[in-house]
Amino acid sequence: MKLKEITSYIESIAPLALQENYDNAGLIIGDEEKEITGALVTVDLTEEVLEEAIDNKLNLVISHHPIMLSGVKKITGKNHTERIILKAIKNDVAIYAAHTNLDSIWGGVSSKIAEKLNLKNQKILAPVTNHLMKLVYFVPTEQASETRQAIFEAGAGQIGDYDMCSYNLEGKGSFRAGDGTNPFVGEKGEIHFEEETRVETILPKHLKNKIVAALIKSHPYEEVPYDLYPLDNKFDRAGYGIVCDLSADVDELEFLKKLKKIFSAQCIRHTKLLNKNIKRVAVCGGSGSFLLQNAIQQKADILVSGDFKYHQFFDAEGKIIIADIGHFESEQITKELFYELLIKKFPKFAVRLTEINSNPINYL
Repeated sequence: MKLKEITSYIESIAPLALQENYDNAGLIIGDEEKEITGALVTVDLTEEVLEEAIDNKLNLVISHHPIMLSGVKKITGKNHTERIILKAIKNDVAIYAAHTNLDSIWGGVSSKIAEKLNLKNQKILAPVTNHLMKLVYFVPTEQASETRQAIFEAGAGQIGDYDMCSYNLEGKGSFRAGDGTNPFVGEKGEIHFEEETRVETILPKHLKNKIVAALIKSHPYEEVPYDLYPLDNKFDRAGYGIVCDLSADVDELEFLKKLKKIFSAQCIRHTKLLNKNIKRVAVCGGSGSFLLQNAIQQKADILVSGDFKYHQFFDAEGKIIIADIGHFESEQITKELFYELLIKKFPKFAVRLTEINSNPINYL
């Protein structure tokens, strides 16, 4: 299949609009029209991982971490990034990354961690803000149902676990069709009053163009009357971290031992134990120290993540346990996440999990 079929599908699940400004998710090397024979999925793209893809005749590597986060001014092969770029191009291997956009989606990296720990009642720990919009449009009442169905299918009207959400108000609209028009109702040059429905709904910004296109296609008027308003509401279907519950209380030390085993952690750095059972758990793949206060506010007993600095451990202040299992250890499940997504959509497509441990950190 063509590369663009794969990338379009991944981006329908993890929209690029959800990545952070510093990130470089998306297609990094390759032609979207290229025919893909198979994909190798990995946390990090190293020289060894690229060699593995070439040896197995897989011409696409999908990684969680992008090989380039800052600008590359020269490609001379003097460092590992430049060597990977040169070798990928020379061997016609496409490179794709889904990073913070995969971190922040519902069902993404943190959700996968929660699944591994058999946690229930998942909720986004820090929902994104300034990502919702309100769509308001006016349509002849007889065609209101058709337009609503079209925008709902495009992704509008989702509020938490409810979908097809809208507010509808009946009224009377007026217009006068000018020369060169072909009005759906009314006569040219004459003011016309039409029984209309005002429809209000909510949508995420990354689906705006798709939803507006669906509205215009399904709407009977030549000139579709609609408005879009930015909202300050939190978007609870995307954001960082997950907070959830254990089915039964667990002893602190037993939970830490379970963490170490499930994520094959060489060690777990943690704050002082609080001598109480753990019931509510907050998790975040990668670097989640910025979520400490969110976890405390959500009354989590423990925050599981990676990359905590020395002084940040003091910030727990006896209110929560911090469990740093390591950056790679908390994100190694991205390989499974990629694999499951691709096989579900393309069951006959060759997807291979890398056999190389790309964790750059070793323990004595």
